[in-house]
Amino acid sequence: MTHPTDIPSQAWPLFDRYVHGELSRRGFLEQAATFSGGPAAAAALLAALCPDFAAAQQVKPDDVRLATRRQAFESPLGNGQVQGYLAKPAGAAGKLPAVLVVHENRGLNPHIEDIARRVALAGYVAYAPDALTPLGGYPGNEDEARALFAKLDPAKARADIVAAARGLLALQDANGKLGVVGFCWGGSLANHVATQLPDLAVAVPFYGGVPAVEDVPRIKARLLLHYAANDERTNAAWPAYEAALKAAGVRYERFSYPGTQHGFNNDTTPRYDPAAAQLAWERTLAVFRATLS
Repeated sequence: MTHPTDIPSQAWPLFDRYVHGELSRRGFLEQAATFSGGPAAAAALLAALCPDFAAAQQVKPDDVRLATRRQAFESPLGNGQVQGYLAKPAGAAGKLPAVLVVHENRGLNPHIEDIARRVALAGYVAYAPDALTPLGGYPGNEDEARALFAKLDPAKARADIVAAARGLLALQDANGKLGVVGFCWGGSLANHVATQLPDLAVAVPFYGGVPAVEDVPRIKARLLLHYAANDERTNAAWPAYEAALKAAGVRYERFSYPGTQHGFNNDTTPRYDPAAAQLAWERTLAVFRATLS
């Protein structure tokens, strides 16, 4: 995988806009060509920035320590049904606490399935829903997934994720204790789920968008918020969110990781920062143990 220091500094904000649908592939290539050395170099740069799922996989899908299956939940306020990927420790005795794992703005790709397996190995029932369910699910290609994501009804997509959380609370494998972790769009949804489920124990958004200020007083869960230092778009919303959290008496911790880019936990791309990701993940598992045990 390409090392972050090999990526021109101008590429990071450009790639962030591309990833979040604010810039087309053509637009990225045209702008990147101005500082990377031309069209061919820009294409190589984009290829280096895009995910390499196989190289980053930490837990194999057929790991004998886990039991996995596809799981659907009804979503009457959303798109009718949401499908996803469930993983839990194999041969677990009794019911376990559950963790909802919410993907970025590309649907349930192999990286997020791997994250769900990592969570399951820590002793939880992990469920990763796919917001692209009404459009046929994750298509197997990141560009296609981004294009499909733009076609979703945002309100119904949020309702589907909340429905997945409610379904997980009531799942026979689970003991009724629930946490949520999400990344980017999924981080926004982790914040949103916290405003919708009073029974939620903990929410861990990684560089996620914030909920409406008027919804913050409904948060009863403990929050652990991870931010990248070099992420102006996401960080701009933090001061108002912090003020609302303080006013509402919400218990929270926020960590900003020096030198990191948006997406620093995603180990499939050069944005990955191993030290920051490891620390953030250790903090995440620690708060799960403190709130879900």
